[in-house]
Amino acid sequence: MPQPLDAAAVRRWCRIALDTLGRDRAEIDAINVFPVPDADTGTNLYLTMESADRALTAAAQEPGTGTPGPGDAARTMAHGALIGARGNSGTILAQLLRGMAQELAAAPADDTGPEPLRRALRRAATSAYEAVSHPVEGTMLTVAAAAADAADRAPARHPADIAAAACAGARTALAATPGQLDALARAQVVDAGGSGLVTVLDALDAALSGRAPDTLPHHGLGRPAGHRHGTPGDPAAGHPGHEGCAGGGYEVIYLLDARDDAVPALRRTLDALGDSLVIVGGDGLWNVHVHTSRPGPAVEAGIEAGRPHRISITQLTAAAPGTAAPAADRAVVCVMPGDGLAALCTEAGATALTADPARPPATDDLAAAIDRAGSREIVLLPNDGALWHASAAAAEQARQRGVRVAVIPTRSPVQGLAALAVHAAERRFDEDVVAMTSAAGATRFGEVTVAERESWTTVGICQAGDVLGLIDGDVAVIGSATEDVAADLLTRMLSAGGELVTLVLGDDTPAALADRLERQVRRGHLGVDTVVYRGRQAAPLLIGVE
Repeated sequence: MPQPLDAAAVRRWCRIALDTLGRDRAEIDAINVFPVPDADTGTNLYLTMESADRALTAAAQEPGTGTPGPGDAARTMAHGALIGARGNSGTILAQLLRGMAQELAAAPADDTGPEPLRRALRRAATSAYEAVSHPVEGTMLTVAAAAADAADRAPARHPADIAAAACAGARTALAATPGQLDALARAQVVDAGGSGLVTVLDALDAALSGRAPDTLPHHGLGRPAGHRHGTPGDPAAGHPGHEGCAGGGYEVIYLLDARDDAVPALRRTLDALGDSLVIVGGDGLWNVHVHTSRPGPAVEAGIEAGRPHRISITQLTAAAPGTAAPAADRAVVCVMPGDGLAALCTEAGATALTADPARPPATDDLAAAIDRAGSREIVLLPNDGALWHASAAAAEQARQRGVRVAVIPTRSPVQGLAALAVHAAERRFDEDVVAMTSAAGATRFGEVTVAERESWTTVGICQAGDVLGLIDGDVAVIGSATEDVAADLLTRMLSAGGELVTLVLGDDTPAALADRLERQVRRGHLGVDTVVYRGRQAAPLLIGVE
């Protein structure tokens, strides 16, 4: 059923958009032929939305003075996107969100109808066109304008009606983009940035309508088998004076603290230095993006305008595999929720990243861990299903630097331990990945934790403070005592057999619990071995059965 356009809906929209961009990221990357065929549009959009989601999460954890409205949440989301915007597409997305936020924040608090969203979509499209120095039709700008046009025409009684109309208009415009850009027509693909924007708008539709996000593909137009993306040097990939790569071989991005009146001169200077120029933001904080053969002067122009920071200079053509390869051959990177588990991984020769439950690792954290490992080949064990998309994005960044990366979809630390136990660097990379994946997949995982709030579960309603036993991520047991829930959980997990039980004790869990569970295994399951680790994670107990 339709949901109100409130702060919760904005947060829901951001989370759905992040999940669906993570799902679609590789497919959007694969059709990236314009403005530069560097196969990173989906990744850039995902990273931009990830920054927006982190800003909303941080704001929700801060003590507030009242209930935030949709405008407050939208401004937080837009600010997070602004400071984390990546690439041409991510920078434009940040401006689209900023335009929407400005209109939603200006709406009267008691206006819960469709008009604020209708105006927000129009403001988004207008502000995005204004931010791009030389707009090109057949891009995400065209898709944004079509979404606003459809929203303007739609009869609506609820914001969900506006979102649905905007999404439908965007899809129609996206399908027409190959007729507007020769590069897209030759590659038989739709515009990658526009495709990502359709994904974001579909997430808005899902957040307001209450339905599940659309899973229908909208990224390709029957491109030839084996076609990944355009060829660098394709004359259609860049056009002098607008959104191409005619300006040279570097992408320069930085945040800029500057007065608003300093930006027009900066825009003129950067426009003469390169192309794909997008400057978004306002109120003293700007995100600057340009493609140029002269990165030094591009940064110096920012210094003249204000204070540039978080400066990123990236060669537009990805390095050939092995051109900047580190010295070591292969490494394993593990994400673990406790320093005890991280120490186990380090002792086994892996690079460990200890995750803070209050701040899960983002793509940049995972990418930095891959860099620290210093190897030509990396096996990444996220050990948490919620980290899958961020792990995939970090892996893609590393691949563009010439590093070979495989992400094994481990959903629990005990699966990561099982995979690490069979790792053998002397094997061929693919063989090692298959062996580690098989070991992880053969490990059932359980967790004993405490409910934070009243919730519906697959086995009934739990109350705040109840002890929960989960198997493979689903609640299987609800009780009041950790010891009893753990014993019941272990019995259920061993009902289908097993050869090895791994018990990982939490930070405050007494060793007596492990003793009790070990006796339970010895009494009822002959031939099953048990190993115990002090993981020092927040959850009282993790269980693995191989």
